[in-house]
Amino acid sequence: MGKQHRARELALSLLYQLEFYPLEAFEAQSTDFWTGHQVGPEIRSLAEELVQGTLQHRKPIDDLLAAHIEHWILSRLALVDLCILRLAAFELLYYGKTPWKVVIDEAIELAKAFSGKDSGAFVNGVLDKLAALAKDNSPAPLG
Repeated sequence: MGKQHRARELALSLLYQLEFYPLEAFEAQSTDFWTGHQVGPEIRSLAEELVQGTLQHRKPIDDLLAAHIEHWILSRLALVDLCILRLAAFELLYYGKTPWKVVIDEAIELAKAFSGKDSGAFVNGVLDKLAALAKDNSPAPLG
């Protein structure tokens, strides 16, 4: 497993954990999280960058996801699937450092590893739609 994949796994775990705490508790929860997950500085730095970016752009990401998820509403999605979609959407639309095909493949792998049996296909379908917005792999002017 590569460093970037591990950083995404940790980012997903932290995003999931943060769903259960108010935003004001971010610093304390993040500190507690890293106490229990000893990794190298490169992995931690990337994971933190992904988490902070996802949280910073959460509202426009959620709006885009809601517009591209057919027959579902965000509040009805499995929380882990929603966190995976938010993380991947951040990478696709704002981060601009990872090719969109890699982002989608990584998100599918996370869904297969941490969610239900059909989650990989679901995540793939949603992210394929978002990839059209990011196909040139440059940060989108979305806010």
